[in-house]
Amino acid sequence: MNNKLQKFKEVQSEFQRTDKQSLIIGSIVATLIAASPYLFYLYESVPNTPTWDTFLFRYDSRYYGSMLTVAWTIMGKAMPLFLLFIWFFTCRHWWYHTLLVPISMYIYQIFTTINDDLNYVDSNQLVYLIPIMVIIIPSIYLIRAQIFNKVNNANKSLQDLEDEFKVSPTSFWHKVKEYF
Repeated sequence: MNNKLQKFKEVQSEFQRTDKQSLIIGSIVATLIAASPYLFYLYESVPNTPTWDTFLFRYDSRYYGSMLTVAWTIMGKAMPLFLLFIWFFTCRHWWYHTLLVPISMYIYQIFTTINDDLNYVDSNQLVYLIPIMVIIIPSIYLIRAQIFNKVNNANKSLQDLEDEFKVSPTSFWHKVKEYF
């Protein structure tokens, strides 16, 4: 009986540690999401001049003509990308890999804004997304087909099967390492 009580206490202390860690990480994520409108408006601190000189870099805006416009454009793409990254790393559904498509689209748009200050930002991006979509869409379809195959051959509910496909890494860095 004493052995069972000791094992129960070990499991309970592990649960409390995980619960505290989850509470801290959840609080940080919730704070970042709540602060996202304020992070977006950081572009207003950029000068309304064609060139921006700082001690780190110098940027000349040739196409936009104003660094304020460049910063507004970048923040308009960086904030959805930021929120998509949070969603991607916190999502436990089987379909979360589909979030890589809009993530790659926003990354492409940001690089285009920075590198090609002379061209339109949102042009020809679908061509660059096709290789990513060729990998992700069939993968998601195969996972979906496996789920429905198991539904037809088993007495489990759809929620039980979805829970089987959920990925539950132990930490944020474990989930990052899972992809790279």
